[in-house]
Amino acid sequence: MARPRAGGGWPAIAYSFRKAREAGGFRKLWTAMRSRNACKTCAVGMGGQRGGMVDETGHFPEVCKKSLQAMVADMQPAIPSDFWHRRPIGRLRQMTPRELENAGRLAHPILYTRESGHYEAVSWERALGLIADKLKATLPEKTFWYFSGRSSNEAGFLLQLFARLYGTNNVNNCSYYCHQASGAGLSSSIGTGTATLVLEDLDKSDLVFLIGANPASNHPRLLETLRRVRKRGGDVIVINPLREPGLETFHVPSRPLSLLFGSEIASSFVQPHIGGDLSLLTAIAKRVVELEAHEANFVALRCAGWSGWADALARWEWDDLCASSGVDFATIDRVARRYAESKYTVFAWAMGITHHANGVENVQAIANLALLRGMVGKPGAGLMPIRGHSNVQGMGSVGVTPALKKAVFDALESRLDVSLPTEVGLDTMACMEASADGAMKVGVCLGGNLYGSNPDSAFAAAAMRNLELSVYLSTTLNTGHAWGVGKQCIILPVMARDEEPEATTQESMFNFVRLSDGGPARLDGPRSEVQVIADLAERVLDHSAPVDFGSMRSTRNIRKHIGAVIPGYSAIGGIDESKVEFQIEGRTLHEPVFPTEDGLARLHVHASMGGPPPESGELRLMTIRSEGQFNTVVYEEEDLYRGISARDVVLLHPADLASASLESGDRVAVHGPAGSMAPVTAISFERLRPGSAAMYFPEANRLLSREVDPKSRTPAFKGARIRLEAL
Repeated sequence: MARPRAGGGWPAIAYSFRKAREAGGFRKLWTAMRSRNACKTCAVGMGGQRGGMVDETGHFPEVCKKSLQAMVADMQPAIPSDFWHRRPIGRLRQMTPRELENAGRLAHPILYTRESGHYEAVSWERALGLIADKLKATLPEKTFWYFSGRSSNEAGFLLQLFARLYGTNNVNNCSYYCHQASGAGLSSSIGTGTATLVLEDLDKSDLVFLIGANPASNHPRLLETLRRVRKRGGDVIVINPLREPGLETFHVPSRPLSLLFGSEIASSFVQPHIGGDLSLLTAIAKRVVELEAHEANFVALRCAGWSGWADALARWEWDDLCASSGVDFATIDRVARRYAESKYTVFAWAMGITHHANGVENVQAIANLALLRGMVGKPGAGLMPIRGHSNVQGMGSVGVTPALKKAVFDALESRLDVSLPTEVGLDTMACMEASADGAMKVGVCLGGNLYGSNPDSAFAAAAMRNLELSVYLSTTLNTGHAWGVGKQCIILPVMARDEEPEATTQESMFNFVRLSDGGPARLDGPRSEVQVIADLAERVLDHSAPVDFGSMRSTRNIRKHIGAVIPGYSAIGGIDESKVEFQIEGRTLHEPVFPTEDGLARLHVHASMGGPPPESGELRLMTIRSEGQFNTVVYEEEDLYRGISARDVVLLHPADLASASLESGDRVAVHGPAGSMAPVTAISFERLRPGSAAMYFPEANRLLSREVDPKSRTPAFKGARIRLEAL
């Protein structure tokens, strides 16, 4: 493929028409996209009661390829009935993520047994009966319950309640493998783990730091917001080891002039070492203080820990910070001076920050830098983790965590007159390690691809192979259904969001709760997630639970409970009558009073600026997502914006190719901490910082060790040391 110089534009429009043909025509796809349902992809927060393709401010049209891809996938016909016997488990394992996704919609429950070696269609009665019997025969502490961020608040709340009444706190969600470090870092700094601003604040900002994120590929609708920042004369400083073409120029399809001529997104690019973010952020803060551009009254009166942090900044030597960050002093000075001029700064980041062994410290460093100039606690400025799945934040809000917040725990016990387990629950990686040790017997997954999301793919497959039963509630196939299977595996087909028979809700990354209407079922067979969970709970708990799960088949009834027990969610209890979507109370910080015990933010001192540099012959690896994928779901093999036509590649700077005596197109073996990949095509990519390498997630997960950030338990998907071997 030719290497493009921009993102969006006419290729995106042509792609839309192509997807419309796949969906059965433009009108059919348009009707689906305009339905009053929240977008199925990222958490920017589209759709809902204002109609599809409408953002939280009411702006229309807002649409991106990710939402089209997800919608068209859900509009596929059913997987043919003879598919399972034609493709035993060994054949499924040979299929690519894209081939599995494009096999069609799951329409009937299917059962895999190790003895048969393949899936077969079974009735709902048999599937639910097998699951219920196994759960009743298994000690609760030997089960784990994993939640995707694509499901509704109602399904998440109901399943975590079922798991706890069943007797376990092994309740966790996909955020442990993405933004858990954001929640932990922000909570330790400002007392809340989510964005401190609303979407409208971005239209007041004059400076946006975009750190370790590629919204051109992963959150395309944010590009229109960034375009408006630049149009007002503001700046967007991109910090990333990889200079993304889509962040240089983007042709916003909904804006005629931008479509024709393109819009410059980034004002400047800063390319640190992979893993050099903590050093760089600390260096910028040090320079701001040296320039006396910090808000002295703010840090003294609104923050705890200022004197200790100021002393630490003074002690850091410039040579050390520049060496460990990989950024020269002149660049740091330029960035610091631009920040010093700003009146309203937004700090945005994604998994380029959180996917490190020091992810929480990275987030704390961002918060430190924002607090240094009083950029938290006022309109037009703040902290903005860019979250992926459309309801991953909502899952955490409604209790999908190993440990419930005390207020939620107490409210649940009081309102429902129940006793909940108090044993410490296991996080996602701990559940996988317990499975590997034989301590887990059953794994229940509400959507997602737990296998595909794990580092050390061989370990993940072996761990899940130890289960006696793995259960998935899914709409389409993924690699987890091929590799993440126990002695038995049951896949229950569920409805997509816009097929649900009753309304559901989702939470955006701006703490805004959307109301989705649901819609007509496209296929006979799939059931509502809430219906499946309630049915299973009734079977397992034998009607002995003090909670009437029969009444919980109604999402309206579930919302009454959510509104009564989840802090900030009181408005959801009446949303069926009011139809008013709402901002969650207590999270948006437009005043410099923080939800901590004393109302003060916390500044953090970090003793170390990262691990040792790579040894001779080693490169730092970052796993990346392509323009044609969403999380572990691969919709297209090609990566349009980077000009890459395959996924079995390693991107290298031309200087690193030359050092290894390689040419672009050569086949190599890549050796990582946990395994190797071969053959892989080495691709020259001049936009990548020298000393770095980039490979696609989730395929490259087989290289990565299970090292996690000790403060968030998030795996280090970035920063691994790799070696290349010519083939």
